[in-house]
Amino acid sequence: MGMKAKVALGAVVGVVIIGAVSANSGNGSDGNDGNSGKGSSASTPHASGGKGDEKDAARSEAADKKAAFDGDGEFQVGSDVKPGTYRTTGNTDGMCYWERAKDASGEMDSLLANDNVSGTSYVTVKPTDKLFKSSGCTDWEAVDPKAKGSPASSMDGDGGMFKVGTDIAPGTYKSAGNADDSCYWERTKDAEHGLDSIIANNNVTGTAVVTLRPGDAYFKTTGCGDWKKTG
Repeated sequence: MGMKAKVALGAVVGVVIIGAVSANSGNGSDGNDGNSGKGSSASTPHASGGKGDEKDAARSEAADKKAAFDGDGEFQVGSDVKPGTYRTTGNTDGMCYWERAKDASGEMDSLLANDNVSGTSYVTVKPTDKLFKSSGCTDWEAVDPKAKGSPASSMDGDGGMFKVGTDIAPGTYKSAGNADDSCYWERTKDAEHGLDSIIANNNVTGTAVVTLRPGDAYFKTTGCGDWKKTG
């Protein structure tokens, strides 16, 4: 538990990065909601291949389950967990902690990125990563890069990360009733959580207004009032 409070890299709540990267960022290449791809093979009937379809569907479901992993543990990249983008949801107390590491030494120099999470988090595990650590999180699910969502026009101010264009629509949003500067928001170009991932961020007291662009990959919000689209 002490590890959670001690280490902090990348987009840490309470640290505002000014001009970290250009606002004209590239699109995030990692995926969206990972649920819509399941069962797609069942939609094409064959005259003599009913059992084959069932086997294909079973293989697809097994692959989906194999891609997911537990919210507690240390996982070797490549054997325990495949490179890719993953999502954890339903973390309500901020005690979900994850970490990407370049080796298993446990030293600070091995840390690539980490976060304490309330709500939802997306993380891209890279092929060059060696270890992924997770503690106190709900189970991680693989994100299907081809999946499409129904973008909302409002979001929980303490909801964590939202995929722009999938979870939340691009546009201008307002959050009111932030009594202190514990309201933190962040626009990112990917889910790697490095300093280079940040397009813009801020700690806010009072009303906050932010424009999410179609080229943004994710929007991160913690400790804020609920956000509503205004334009």
